[in-house]
Amino acid sequence: MIPPNSSLVKYENPVLVSKNTDKKTPRARALKVSPSAPGGSGPVPSPPAKQKQPSLEAKSNTQPTDEILNSLLPPREWTENNQLWVQQVSSTPATRIDVINLQELLDLKLQQRQARETGICPVRRELYSQCFDELIRQVTINCAERGLLLLRVRDEIRMTIAAYQTLYESSVAFGMRKALQAEQGKADMERMIQELEQDKRDLERQVNELKAKCDQTEKRAAEQRQVEEKKHAEEIQFLKRTNQQLKTQLEGIIAPKKQ
Repeated sequence: MIPPNSSLVKYENPVLVSKNTDKKTPRARALKVSPSAPGGSGPVPSPPAKQKQPSLEAKSNTQPTDEILNSLLPPREWTENNQLWVQQVSSTPATRIDVINLQELLDLKLQQRQARETGICPVRRELYSQCFDELIRQVTINCAERGLLLLRVRDEIRMTIAAYQTLYESSVAFGMRKALQAEQGKADMERMIQELEQDKRDLERQVNELKAKCDQTEKRAAEQRQVEEKKHAEEIQFLKRTNQQLKTQLEGIIAPKKQ
């Protein structure tokens, strides 16, 4: 017989329920309970009574603790060699030594499974959840009402953790979408940068061409100005010489008359 994975919750010895794999109703399974387990498995307690879903107000007077334990911590079931085995939680009251052993076993499992001491760690969360279930089992045996209240606290904690997990997954998905959008936007921006750089190179080439044209125009204008200034200076010199000649001729004409 291969038992299920070990847990911090204390269970009774497994009980053989059915020898075939056909689907049975819970009533039929309860009628097929075998009072003995395979050889070498040790003594097995009597088969469990027909399970119900009792409320705290209408629980039966016969074995109310077992029914409440089965409703709080459902039995484990597994199949081996076409045989269905069921293992219920233990209804044995816990002592102070059991609590100390539970603490030591919790520390040992945390060390063996290399659970992280800080941050999010599924292993640490699983082990502490098992430890809390075992504490609920121990408390329920002594006081059913206190156990049911602890069950409400456990369910509320799990619901809160599930809500935070959903929120975390949603935020991760939102971050991934934003990252993909950023990657797409990055490609568009890179393409736009390349286009703008090409436009910049074209404009710089145009600026250089216009500067060259401007320099050529200024150079031609300077040369033309120098030619015009030279021509103007020559015209002034010609006019001055002509004026001087006319003045000399005029003085030559006027001088004989005065004599």
